[in-house]
Amino acid sequence: MSNAPKNKSKSELRNEDPITSEPGAHPVGVGVGSALGGAAVGALAGALGGPVGAVVGAVAGGISGAYGGKAVAESIDPTVDAYWRETYPTRPYFSPHREYKLVEPAYHLGATMYNPDSTFESQEDAMEERWESTRGSSSLTWSDVKEAARDAWNRRAASLS
Repeated sequence: MSNAPKNKSKSELRNEDPITSEPGAHPVGVGVGSALGGAAVGALAGALGGPVGAVVGAVAGGISGAYGGKAVAESIDPTVDAYWRETYPTRPYFSPHREYKLVEPAYHLGATMYNPDSTFESQEDAMEERWESTRGSSSLTWSDVKEAARDAWNRRAASLS
């Protein structure tokens, strides 16, 4: 079963920072990673270097944990907007009559339904079925966006290999 969301808003698709609205923030992943990293490294540094070591270790662990947490969150719920917004006009399926916002849900669908144990072709029927519930206000059909979803699938595969 896929972890693809059924009805995410545009800000959720972009994983926006709640304060700056910048895409790719993953505040929950950053917070969890920071807390876990800070606790783990702080405890280790405290055992080796005493109270001062614990404080320094907690800060260093929190920072590195935040980056790790963001990376994990991105692998679970990828931010597709920034890369594909810039790349879409260069793709062979681009049409000046199709605004990016109409294709955007297909990129998210392809990225989130990626499964390293299967091929795009083996998942295509499920993706086509899912398209109906994830396309939002896009008027495009699955055949219109299939290659965009394949692009996102392949990019996700390359980023995880």
